[in-house]
Amino acid sequence: MMNVYPIDLSGYTCIAVDVALPKTRLLAVQSATGYIMCGALDISLLNSRLAERKIIAGRAVGVRTIDELLDAPLESVTTEAESIGWTPGIRGRDALLCLCRREADPR
Repeated sequence: MMNVYPIDLSGYTCIAVDVALPKTRLLAVQSATGYIMCGALDISLLNSRLAERKIIAGRAVGVRTIDELLDAPLESVTTEAESIGWTPGIRGRDALLCLCRREADPR
């Protein structure tokens, strides 16, 4: 089963995706220009083979729900995410808020 729904982050709307798969779960929360995801995300692939796409993304491990994903520290982030201020250890919620604020005022 797959659930897609909006979530409010301090007045900004992001989209949560929760996909139940056999023996595992895929979790992601996206804004207009980037996302955070569960441990299934391959950051090294995004940084190497897909580097030209400049993907803003972060990975949290050991999470089982969207709330856990938002509250967890990101274990790794893409090079592009680092360029806007994300660092490993930033909470998922804080990373997305940083991104949403940047999208609202791109100066």
